[in-house]
Amino acid sequence: MATATRSTSRKVAVVGVALSDCGRVDEATPYALHAQAARRALADSGLGRDVIDGIASAGLGTLAPVEVAEYLGIKPRWVDSTSVGGATWEVMAAHAAEAIAAGRANAVLLVYGSTARADIKAKRRTSNLSFGARGPLQFEVPYGHSLIAKYAMAARRHMHEYGTTLEQLASVAVQARANAATNPDAMFRDPITVDDVLSGPMIADPFTKLHCCIRSDGGCAVLLAAEDYVPDCASEPVWVLGAGEHVSHTTMSEWDDFTVSPAAVSGRLAFERAGVRPADVDIAQIYDAFTYMTMVTLEDLGFCAKGEGGAFVEKGRLLRDGELPTNTDGGGLSAQHPGMRGLFLMVEAVRQLRGQAGDGQVRRPDGDLPKLAVASGTGGWFCSSGTVVLGRG
Repeated sequence: MATATRSTSRKVAVVGVALSDCGRVDEATPYALHAQAARRALADSGLGRDVIDGIASAGLGTLAPVEVAEYLGIKPRWVDSTSVGGATWEVMAAHAAEAIAAGRANAVLLVYGSTARADIKAKRRTSNLSFGARGPLQFEVPYGHSLIAKYAMAARRHMHEYGTTLEQLASVAVQARANAATNPDAMFRDPITVDDVLSGPMIADPFTKLHCCIRSDGGCAVLLAAEDYVPDCASEPVWVLGAGEHVSHTTMSEWDDFTVSPAAVSGRLAFERAGVRPADVDIAQIYDAFTYMTMVTLEDLGFCAKGEGGAFVEKGRLLRDGELPTNTDGGGLSAQHPGMRGLFLMVEAVRQLRGQAGDGQVRRPDGDLPKLAVASGTGGWFCSSGTVVLGRG
């Protein structure tokens, strides 16, 4: 194996990706799902565990990266435990890529696992309505302003400002389900219609049940490595071309505009650093805890103008054979959503760029595989965003 050199200009590649068992996993612990995903990602890369000198993890235990590293038998010299909700993994990927490029690490494992669904089923925990009542949140929690209510309020504001319709938002869920139909790992694959979405039980106006992500178990892992290791890898590398991160608020009163997400900044930075435009992108993987998230993030990344997201999504553009295949695995609305789902976005993007998506594989109009993908995660209630641009060849 090539010995990595210390440099401030090394290219960084995703060399291994994998999911753990996902969906309904009643007999595993979160640690077991971490380990399963990590082993599979290493096998996918063709590299040995000894190359890993960095680990990034969040959401488990008291000292997340320390506990996970110990469980995996890794003693890293670089760690990251950044926790900004669903955007965590794109932000961590940016940090890891910078560390590898600068020579502070050679190979960094990003790994996640959660038994959110199984824990509720077994009554090990209950469903939470908020993130707590301390700090700034103390001024909102007494009024019942739950996480989903915050997203619902933002969606209503977009509808008021731009005339976005419930049918347009529902079409996001319909297209996600259509994409899930060819994904054997997706929890829900039966087709749904706009009427199905609109007629479902109300969760938080205007969101009915199918406007909301599913709750699942599952984990995944992504291995980033310096270009020095690429010749020894088992799969074609997918390069990290650019990344950006941004946070905007935690209390709704400090959010300047409910119709603009922090992806407006993280996306611009990622595209600038990658030297590409939104129009160059072949596939998009967007955090979709709710249908509105997909639509407004596409606006803020520059795939359509502000206020035109409703018209953009309703024309089938998000389907696997659409103009901008989006959440090609079915996303959090249909495939799996075990909590902080941002890492799953990168796994699906890499598989698509490599041509490993099976019956769900996207092709460019010329029949070639996709060349550019964007993965954009959102955390909290549009509090944070991380965007990564990935490229093949």
